[in-house]
Amino acid sequence: MNKKNLSAAMVFLALLCLSAGRARSEDNNAAPGWYPQFLSAQFNGVVQDMPEFRSPYEGPNSLRFDYKSRSLTDIYGVYLGSQVLDNLQAYLDLEMFRGYGLSNGTGLGGITNGDVIRGSQNIGNDPYIARLYVRYIHALSAETAPVEKGMDQLPGSEPVSRVEVKAGRMAATDDFDNNRYANNTRTQFMNWAFINDTAWDFAANTRGYSDGIVVAWVNPLWRLAFGVYRMPTHANGIILDNDLTKANGDNLELTVKPGKWGTVARLLVYRNTGQMGDYGEAIAIGRSTGSIPNVIADELHHGRSKYGAGINLEQPIADDGETGAFFRAGWNDGHTEDFTFTEVDRQISLGLQISGVHWRREDDRIGIAYARHDLSSAHSTYLSLGGLGFDLGDGRLTYGTEQVAEVYYRIQLGRYVQLSPDFQFIKNPGYNRDRGPVEVYGMRLHMSI
Repeated sequence: MNKKNLSAAMVFLALLCLSAGRARSEDNNAAPGWYPQFLSAQFNGVVQDMPEFRSPYEGPNSLRFDYKSRSLTDIYGVYLGSQVLDNLQAYLDLEMFRGYGLSNGTGLGGITNGDVIRGSQNIGNDPYIARLYVRYIHALSAETAPVEKGMDQLPGSEPVSRVEVKAGRMAATDDFDNNRYANNTRTQFMNWAFINDTAWDFAANTRGYSDGIVVAWVNPLWRLAFGVYRMPTHANGIILDNDLTKANGDNLELTVKPGKWGTVARLLVYRNTGQMGDYGEAIAIGRSTGSIPNVIADELHHGRSKYGAGINLEQPIADDGETGAFFRAGWNDGHTEDFTFTEVDRQISLGLQISGVHWRREDDRIGIAYARHDLSSAHSTYLSLGGLGFDLGDGRLTYGTEQVAEVYYRIQLGRYVQLSPDFQFIKNPGYNRDRGPVEVYGMRLHMSI
């Protein structure tokens, strides 16, 4: 980042914080109840370095090494909320992202930095609205539970049994596939393999957001949620399709909390419909014309569907749940083009979070995790024939399961600052046994108020 961009970023964050700060007036009678409240502001900076690795050939979307392979990304955010009515809230999140990530975020199913916005060099680095939505709550019980102030969460209390409706600009990952130990790239694991189910091709634009509506029935022992979101007009696109009847992402998730051990289990199914290409059809056209298959050119008509399912488990072990384990497994049909998240058709991940209380650093955390990614037969054949996806494309392929291991140590420095050294090891990057293995060394600075 140059000095001009850094100055602009700091000015942006300072101005938004000053503006939002008006909502923190000490005189509660000075403003009506619906006046916007400042909820949080944060900065997340990640630097990663990737030493040279075996790479006998390269394609347009290969994981690349060069002697300038060190990558710096930074993201700024300010988060506001308003209690419009007793049962109606509104939220506004403003963010700005800068940087490109190692290899510009290509060549892997498990991208090494969860903050990376693929294609950011084409959409610019200006501030943007990340979320703008309303949340309606209908109580189903008189019993309530306290809620602390946080990002996209107004302080107060909520009915323990309720129906929630959210509508507007948001992320599907806000309400689906959550996990206490592996869900936040800014405080937990950095690799995409441990943020969400990578085989879940959730509807989103390039930055990871979409317009949609979510309805959830919440109970202390279970939660059932259904969400519909707009799809982009093309793979990894910034523009969302306006016709929900022809392009949409449907998600249904059941969360259960059985027994007394604190176990949380989530079962997710999804179905995307849109103007997506088909790997098999692209291969057939390529063979009949003697050309390299092109799934993007096969994005000819609305109405193609992609579907999948995933299971997500979290298990507290000790230290009031601050030490615990997670497991995810995901699958999608693998025929229709991976369109929005990353190029993974089969996924398994598992890992541990360990509290620092055992070495008298109660706010520190260690994370250790492993994931494996696979492609469908049609997808791997497409890449082996030289086809390109929005993430992958070595020009050819000697197929192998992509495997990712990551360990981080999160050091709490005072109340507002965290510093996290991180190491990742990736075998068969981009599913190619001819490439790698790869080592990635990282450092993350996270500041939030």
